[in-house]
Amino acid sequence: MLETSARLLRLLSLLQSRRDWTGAELAERLRVTTRTVRNDIDRLRELGYPVEARPGVAGGYRLGAGGSLPPLLLDDEEAVAVAIGLRTAATTSIAGIEETSLRALTKLQQILPSRLRHRVSAFQNTLPVPARGSLVDPDILTVLASACRDHERLRLDYLSHTGAASSRSVEPYRLVSNRQRWYLLAWDLDRNDWRTFRVDRIRPRTPAGPRFTPRALPPDPEIVARVERGVGEAVWRFRARVVVHAPASHVRQRLPIPVDIEPLGEDRCAFEPGSDNPRQLALHLGMLGADFEIVDSPELAAAVRTIADRYQRALAASLGADTSHSSKNRADMTG
Repeated sequence: MLETSARLLRLLSLLQSRRDWTGAELAERLRVTTRTVRNDIDRLRELGYPVEARPGVAGGYRLGAGGSLPPLLLDDEEAVAVAIGLRTAATTSIAGIEETSLRALTKLQQILPSRLRHRVSAFQNTLPVPARGSLVDPDILTVLASACRDHERLRLDYLSHTGAASSRSVEPYRLVSNRQRWYLLAWDLDRNDWRTFRVDRIRPRTPAGPRFTPRALPPDPEIVARVERGVGEAVWRFRARVVVHAPASHVRQRLPIPVDIEPLGEDRCAFEPGSDNPRQLALHLGMLGADFEIVDSPELAAAVRTIADRYQRALAASLGADTSHSSKNRADMTG
């Protein structure tokens, strides 16, 4: 009986770790016959686990959704990750999930072994920053995550940062969290290229489409750079062309996000930075540590002039105060 119970737990763990299994694969993992697998599947169904069977040569088993949530089996690393994730979710930008996350975390902590509670408690002293990003519907995140996992095409209604609405057909690959917002990296079938979509602007059409053969993903650093670039270009309200009297490598090292830079020689380069307003962009350009020229952007030129005038007044006032103070000191000494 103990051997059968242990095998059932192992079978349940396998079904929870992957979407689809063939009977032969399960039998090989459990080191039993396919007949024993069928009998164990029936036992799980009697215990309330909704195990679905697919007929045919390529058929197999999958753990489906039931009327009630059955117990989940988590290994140590998964349990710690879930606990830490629930802590983070208490201050996330996902709408309406904070209180629910705390309730789930309380239940999980009650049953965690002491060795795991110590690992989770190491994160108690972190200071969460209140979310300032747009709220995301957790149901939409779930739909997108499932489509990424199962390689299923999606039809999206998407609203761009300019307010333009469009319908997109995509192959979803990765969900990326950046600056308290969620982004979907997907292959846009209409534009035949990789695209980054802000999740709070996505309305997926369900059910999902057919499965697709995954393409080769770019390396992780390239994915991060692509998302960063897409994030910056999507949220900038103001853009300008700037020529910097410094090598491209000098400018690239001082920019907070990846930007395409055009070398114009050994000591000159050009790029098109962006910001929410010209004055904010002028301040950032001042921190490049190099001279620059503004190309055909009167708004940015006016912002630079305003800031320069303010600095000149501050400098004049400071020099005036120093001169007055020195004169007073000389008068005191001669008096």
